[in-house]
Amino acid sequence: MRTVVERELELKLVLSPERRIPVPARLGYVTDDPYAVHVTFHIDSAHPVHWTFARDLLVEGVFRPCGRGDVRVWPTKAEGRSVVLVALSSPDGDALLEAPAAPVSAWLERTLRVVPPGTEGEQLGLDDELAELLTQ
Repeated sequence: MRTVVERELELKLVLSPERRIPVPARLGYVTDDPYAVHVTFHIDSAHPVHWTFARDLLVEGVFRPCGRGDVRVWPTKAEGRSVVLVALSSPDGDALLEAPAAPVSAWLERTLRVVPPGTEGEQLGLDDELAELLTQ
């Protein structure tokens, strides 16, 4: 059975150390794609911007710096609050986003209850498909 775990959240696009602008976003997790998290940014454009990356990257990034390349995540403090910074790089440009740590962690915990770490492969049904192929 397909399960979707979503959370609407206001992130901040960090333009400079002194300047941030709010960016409404939706965090999404779907059991059909158990290794990934999906982030949709609702910015001032005709189409929302979608990013997909490893759930493990976000889980680890809440606690310590991780990632390299297109997506990097690390915890820090901003104005006395715990936040998670997410650096995104693409051919279209780079963005540094600040997310409040508590709601991100709570949402991640919900995804981990739905599909515990190490059980993601079971969601894909590959064992069943392989067994069916071998019996033909």
